[in-house]
Amino acid sequence: MTEHDHVTSKAEQVDGKRSDVDKKLARQGLMLFFVLLVLLSATGFILAIGYRYPLGGALFMCAPGLASIVTRIVLREGIADISLRLNMRRSWKLIVLSLLFPVLVGLLAYGTAWMTGWVDLEIPVSSIVAAPAVHFGMLLLFQMSVGTAIGMLSSLGEELGWRGYMLTRLIRAEVPYPLLVSGIIWGLWHVPVILAGSYYNGPYLALSLILFMVTVTSAGYVVGYIRLQTGSIWPAVIFHAAWNAIIQDVFDAVSKGSEAFLWTGESGILVAVVIWMVACVISRRTTGVKWLQKYV
Repeated sequence: MTEHDHVTSKAEQVDGKRSDVDKKLARQGLMLFFVLLVLLSATGFILAIGYRYPLGGALFMCAPGLASIVTRIVLREGIADISLRLNMRRSWKLIVLSLLFPVLVGLLAYGTAWMTGWVDLEIPVSSIVAAPAVHFGMLLLFQMSVGTAIGMLSSLGEELGWRGYMLTRLIRAEVPYPLLVSGIIWGLWHVPVILAGSYYNGPYLALSLILFMVTVTSAGYVVGYIRLQTGSIWPAVIFHAAWNAIIQDVFDAVSKGSEAFLWTGESGILVAVVIWMVACVISRRTTGVKWLQKYV
Protein backbone atom coordinates (compact mmCIF):
# COMPACT_ATOMS: atom_id res chain seq x y z
CA MET A 1 0.00 0.00 0.00
CA THR A 2 1.38 3.39 -0.99
CA GLU A 3 1.44 6.37 1.32
CA HIS A 4 -1.35 7.96 -0.72
CA ASP A 5 -3.54 4.87 -0.37
CA HIS A 6 -2.87 4.78 3.36
CA VAL A 7 -3.90 8.41 3.76
CA THR A 8 -7.02 7.83 1.64
CA SER A 9 -7.99 4.82 3.74
CA LYS A 10 -7.59 6.82 6.96
CA ALA A 11 -9.70 9.64 5.57
CA GLU A 12 -12.45 7.21 4.59
CA GLN A 13 -12.44 5.73 8.11
CA VAL A 14 -12.74 9.19 9.65
CA ASP A 15 -15.60 10.09 7.28
CA GLY A 16 -17.32 6.81 8.14
CA LYS A 17 -17.06 7.46 11.88
CA ARG A 18 -18.29 11.03 11.42
CA SER A 19 -21.22 9.73 9.39
CA ASP A 20 -22.14 7.24 12.12
CA VAL A 21 -21.99 9.98 14.76
CA ASP A 22 -24.14 12.30 12.64
CA LYS A 23 -26.66 9.52 12.10
CA LYS A 24 -26.85 8.78 15.83
CA LEU A 25 -27.26 12.45 16.75
CA ALA A 26 -29.95 12.91 14.10
CA ARG A 27 -31.91 9.96 15.46
CA GLN A 28 -31.64 11.30 19.01
CA GLY A 29 -32.90 14.65 17.80
CA LEU A 30 -35.83 13.07 15.99
CA MET A 31 -36.86 11.08 19.05
CA LEU A 32 -36.90 14.16 21.29
CA PHE A 33 -38.58 16.25 18.59
CA PHE A 34 -41.42 13.74 18.15
CA VAL A 35 -41.99 13.43 21.91
CA LEU A 36 -42.22 17.20 22.27
CA LEU A 37 -44.35 17.49 19.13
CA VAL A 38 -46.94 15.05 20.49
CA LEU A 39 -47.03 16.72 23.91
CA LEU A 40 -47.32 20.28 22.57
CA SER A 41 -49.80 19.35 19.83
CA ALA A 42 -51.99 17.38 22.25
CA THR A 43 -52.01 20.27 24.71
CA GLY A 44 -52.95 22.77 22.01
CA PHE A 45 -55.61 20.43 20.60
CA ILE A 46 -57.24 19.87 24.00
CA LEU A 47 -57.22 23.57 24.83
CA ALA A 48 -58.64 24.54 21.43
CA ILE A 49 -61.19 21.77 20.88
CA GLY A 50 -62.02 20.70 24.42
CA TYR A 51 -61.97 24.04 26.23
CA ARG A 52 -62.43 26.45 23.30
CA TYR A 53 -59.40 28.39 24.53
CA PRO A 54 -58.34 30.79 21.73
CA LEU A 55 -54.59 30.36 22.24
CA GLY A 56 -54.94 26.59 22.04
CA GLY A 57 -55.13 26.75 18.26
CA ALA A 58 -52.04 28.94 18.11
CA LEU A 59 -50.13 26.48 20.30
CA PHE A 60 -51.19 23.60 18.06
CA MET A 61 -50.09 25.41 14.90
CA CYS A 62 -46.74 26.39 16.39
CA ALA A 63 -46.09 23.01 18.03
CA PRO A 64 -43.68 21.77 15.30
CA GLY A 65 -41.59 24.92 15.49
CA LEU A 66 -41.58 25.02 19.29
CA ALA A 67 -40.65 21.33 19.45
CA SER A 68 -37.69 21.93 17.14
CA ILE A 69 -36.48 24.95 19.11
CA VAL A 70 -36.61 23.10 22.44
CA THR A 71 -34.85 20.11 20.89
CA ARG A 72 -32.07 22.32 19.56
CA ILE A 73 -31.62 23.91 22.99
CA VAL A 74 -31.62 20.62 24.92
CA LEU A 75 -29.22 18.88 22.53
CA ARG A 76 -27.15 22.04 21.94
CA GLU A 77 -27.48 21.73 18.18
CA GLY A 78 -27.44 25.42 17.36
CA ILE A 79 -29.51 27.08 14.65
CA ALA A 80 -27.13 27.29 11.70
CA ASP A 81 -28.79 24.48 9.74
CA ILE A 82 -32.23 26.13 9.89
CA SER A 83 -30.96 28.07 6.86
CA LEU A 84 -32.50 31.44 7.67
CA ARG A 85 -30.34 33.10 5.04
CA LEU A 86 -31.82 33.52 1.57
CA ASN A 87 -29.75 33.49 -1.61
CA MET A 88 -32.07 35.21 -4.07
CA ARG A 89 -29.94 34.27 -7.08
CA ARG A 90 -30.38 30.61 -6.16
CA SER A 91 -33.94 30.86 -4.88
CA TRP A 92 -35.95 33.37 -6.88
CA LYS A 93 -37.27 30.92 -9.47
CA LEU A 94 -38.55 28.53 -6.82
CA ILE A 95 -40.03 31.41 -4.82
CA VAL A 96 -42.01 32.42 -7.91
CA LEU A 97 -43.00 28.77 -8.32
CA SER A 98 -44.13 28.70 -4.68
CA LEU A 99 -46.52 31.57 -5.39
CA LEU A 100 -47.78 30.22 -8.70
CA PHE A 101 -48.07 26.54 -7.76
CA PRO A 102 -51.34 26.85 -5.77
CA VAL A 103 -52.77 29.03 -8.55
CA LEU A 104 -52.01 26.34 -11.14
CA VAL A 105 -53.42 23.59 -8.91
CA GLY A 106 -56.49 25.72 -8.31
CA LEU A 107 -57.11 26.44 -11.97
CA LEU A 108 -56.68 22.79 -12.96
CA ALA A 109 -58.56 21.11 -10.08
CA TYR A 110 -61.19 23.69 -9.21
CA GLY A 111 -61.56 24.80 -12.81
CA THR A 112 -62.44 21.22 -13.79
CA ALA A 113 -64.97 21.00 -10.95
CA TRP A 114 -66.60 24.29 -11.98
CA MET A 115 -66.78 23.47 -15.69
CA THR A 116 -68.27 20.03 -15.10
CA GLY A 117 -70.85 21.41 -12.67
CA TRP A 118 -69.68 19.16 -9.84
CA VAL A 119 -69.00 22.29 -7.77
CA ASP A 120 -70.71 25.68 -8.00
CA LEU A 121 -68.68 28.81 -8.62
CA GLU A 122 -70.00 31.75 -6.58
CA ILE A 123 -67.81 34.84 -6.65
CA PRO A 124 -68.70 37.22 -3.79
CA VAL A 125 -70.08 40.62 -4.72
CA SER A 126 -68.18 43.71 -3.58
CA SER A 127 -68.82 47.44 -3.70
CA ILE A 128 -66.66 47.69 -6.83
CA VAL A 129 -68.70 47.45 -10.02
CA ALA A 130 -66.85 44.98 -12.25
CA ALA A 131 -67.21 41.66 -14.00
CA PRO A 132 -67.03 38.51 -11.83
CA ALA A 133 -63.71 37.58 -13.43
CA VAL A 134 -62.26 40.92 -12.30
CA HIS A 135 -63.47 40.36 -8.74
CA PHE A 136 -61.89 36.91 -8.77
CA GLY A 137 -58.62 38.30 -10.13
CA MET A 138 -58.51 41.02 -7.46
CA LEU A 139 -59.15 38.48 -4.71
CA LEU A 140 -56.45 36.21 -6.11
CA LEU A 141 -53.85 39.00 -6.35
CA PHE A 142 -54.66 40.17 -2.82
CA GLN A 143 -54.17 36.70 -1.35
CA MET A 144 -51.00 36.07 -3.40
CA SER A 145 -49.46 39.20 -1.91
CA VAL A 146 -51.02 40.41 1.35
CA GLY A 147 -52.58 37.09 2.34
CA THR A 148 -49.32 35.22 1.80
CA ALA A 149 -47.30 37.82 3.70
CA ILE A 150 -49.65 37.62 6.70
CA GLY A 151 -49.78 33.83 6.54
CA MET A 152 -45.99 33.53 6.69
CA LEU A 153 -46.13 34.09 10.46
CA SER A 154 -48.20 30.97 11.16
CA SER A 155 -46.45 28.99 8.42
CA LEU A 156 -43.10 29.76 10.01
CA GLY A 157 -44.36 28.14 13.22
CA GLU A 158 -44.85 24.91 11.30
CA GLU A 159 -41.95 25.05 8.86
CA LEU A 160 -39.34 25.59 11.57
CA GLY A 161 -40.26 22.08 12.65
CA TRP A 162 -41.19 20.27 9.43
CA ARG A 163 -38.64 21.44 6.88
CA GLY A 164 -36.36 23.37 9.22
CA TYR A 165 -35.69 20.38 11.48
CA MET A 166 -37.53 17.10 10.82
CA LEU A 167 -36.73 16.73 7.11
CA THR A 168 -33.02 17.40 7.49
CA ARG A 169 -32.78 15.00 10.45
CA LEU A 170 -34.60 12.28 8.52
CA ILE A 171 -32.00 12.67 5.77
CA ARG A 172 -29.04 12.66 8.15
CA ALA A 173 -30.45 9.64 9.99
CA GLU A 174 -30.61 7.93 6.58
CA VAL A 175 -34.29 7.13 6.95
CA PRO A 176 -35.49 5.58 3.66
CA TYR A 177 -37.59 7.92 1.49
CA PRO A 178 -37.29 10.95 3.83
CA LEU A 179 -39.48 13.21 1.69
CA LEU A 180 -42.23 10.62 1.69
CA VAL A 181 -41.91 9.98 5.43
CA SER A 182 -41.93 13.70 6.24
CA GLY A 183 -45.06 14.20 4.14
CA ILE A 184 -46.86 11.31 5.85
CA ILE A 185 -46.01 12.68 9.31
CA TRP A 186 -47.14 16.13 8.24
CA GLY A 187 -50.47 14.71 7.11
CA LEU A 188 -51.01 12.53 10.19
CA TRP A 189 -50.47 15.58 12.39
CA HIS A 190 -53.65 17.10 10.87
CA VAL A 191 -55.81 13.99 11.26
CA PRO A 192 -57.09 14.68 14.83
CA VAL A 193 -58.32 18.11 13.70
CA ILE A 194 -60.17 16.54 10.77
CA LEU A 195 -61.73 13.91 13.03
CA ALA A 196 -62.86 16.70 15.36
CA GLY A 197 -64.64 18.36 12.43
CA SER A 198 -62.50 21.51 12.60
CA TYR A 199 -60.69 21.10 9.28
CA TYR A 200 -61.42 19.76 5.79
CA ASN A 201 -64.17 17.18 6.08
CA GLY A 202 -66.08 16.02 3.02
CA PRO A 203 -69.33 14.02 2.91
CA TYR A 204 -67.44 10.75 3.47
CA LEU A 205 -65.03 10.93 6.40
CA ALA A 206 -62.91 7.88 5.53
CA LEU A 207 -62.50 9.04 1.92
CA SER A 208 -61.69 12.57 3.11
CA LEU A 209 -58.90 11.25 5.34
CA ILE A 210 -57.39 9.16 2.54
CA LEU A 211 -57.52 11.98 0.00
CA PHE A 212 -56.17 14.48 2.52
CA MET A 213 -53.21 12.20 3.23
CA VAL A 214 -52.53 11.90 -0.51
CA THR A 215 -52.68 15.68 -0.94
CA VAL A 216 -50.50 16.60 2.05
CA THR A 217 -47.97 13.81 1.49
CA SER A 218 -47.64 14.89 -2.13
CA ALA A 219 -47.32 18.53 -1.07
CA GLY A 220 -44.57 17.38 1.28
CA TYR A 221 -42.57 16.27 -1.74
CA VAL A 222 -43.01 19.64 -3.43
CA VAL A 223 -42.21 21.88 -0.46
CA GLY A 224 -39.40 19.58 0.70
CA TYR A 225 -37.83 19.70 -2.74
CA ILE A 226 -38.04 23.51 -2.71
CA ARG A 227 -36.43 23.66 0.75
CA LEU A 228 -33.52 21.44 -0.28
CA GLN A 229 -32.92 23.02 -3.67
CA THR A 230 -32.84 26.58 -2.32
CA GLY A 231 -30.92 25.75 0.85
CA SER A 232 -33.25 28.02 2.81
CA ILE A 233 -36.38 27.60 4.89
CA TRP A 234 -37.94 30.84 3.60
CA PRO A 235 -39.14 29.51 0.22
CA ALA A 236 -40.83 26.66 2.11
CA VAL A 237 -42.52 29.18 4.41
CA ILE A 238 -43.67 31.18 1.38
CA PHE A 239 -44.99 28.03 -0.32
CA HIS A 240 -46.93 27.00 2.79
CA ALA A 241 -48.38 30.48 3.32
CA ALA A 242 -49.26 30.92 -0.36
CA TRP A 243 -50.99 27.55 -0.49
CA ASN A 244 -53.16 28.37 2.54
CA ALA A 245 -53.97 31.88 1.34
CA ILE A 246 -54.73 30.99 -2.28
CA ILE A 247 -56.36 27.58 -1.99
CA GLN A 248 -58.31 28.20 1.20
CA ASP A 249 -59.13 31.91 0.93
CA VAL A 250 -59.67 32.12 -2.83
CA PHE A 251 -60.57 28.83 -4.48
CA ASP A 252 -62.34 27.29 -1.48
CA ALA A 253 -64.10 30.57 -0.76
CA VAL A 254 -65.79 30.67 -4.17
CA SER A 255 -66.55 26.94 -4.41
CA LYS A 256 -69.99 26.03 -3.14
CA GLY A 257 -72.28 23.05 -3.13
CA SER A 258 -72.95 19.93 -1.11
CA GLU A 259 -70.09 18.07 -2.80
CA ALA A 260 -67.54 20.88 -2.86
CA PHE A 261 -65.24 19.15 -0.38
CA LEU A 262 -65.64 15.85 -2.22
CA TRP A 263 -64.08 17.21 -5.42
CA THR A 264 -62.06 20.20 -4.22
CA GLY A 265 -60.17 21.37 -1.15
CA GLU A 266 -57.28 19.54 0.47
CA SER A 267 -59.55 16.50 0.94
CA GLY A 268 -60.96 16.70 -2.59
CA ILE A 269 -60.46 14.14 -5.35
CA LEU A 270 -59.33 16.58 -8.05
CA VAL A 271 -56.81 18.42 -5.86
CA ALA A 272 -55.34 15.12 -4.65
CA VAL A 273 -54.93 13.84 -8.22
CA VAL A 274 -53.28 17.02 -9.53
CA ILE A 275 -50.76 17.41 -6.72
CA TRP A 276 -50.04 13.66 -6.67
CA MET A 277 -49.02 13.86 -10.34
CA VAL A 278 -46.59 16.67 -9.54
CA ALA A 279 -45.15 14.69 -6.62
CA CYS A 280 -44.57 11.70 -8.89
CA VAL A 281 -42.43 13.84 -11.19
CA ILE A 282 -40.41 15.27 -8.29
CA SER A 283 -39.94 11.87 -6.64
CA ARG A 284 -38.01 10.67 -9.69
CA ARG A 285 -35.47 13.43 -9.11
CA THR A 286 -35.06 12.85 -5.38
CA THR A 287 -34.42 9.12 -5.12
CA GLY A 288 -31.85 7.94 -2.62
CA VAL A 289 -30.62 9.35 0.66
CA LYS A 290 -27.15 9.99 -0.78
CA TRP A 291 -28.63 12.37 -3.36
CA LEU A 292 -30.46 14.25 -0.63
CA GLN A 293 -27.53 14.47 1.78
CA LYS A 294 -25.66 16.92 -0.39
CA TYR A 295 -28.37 19.49 0.37
CA VAL A 296 -28.24 19.35 4.19
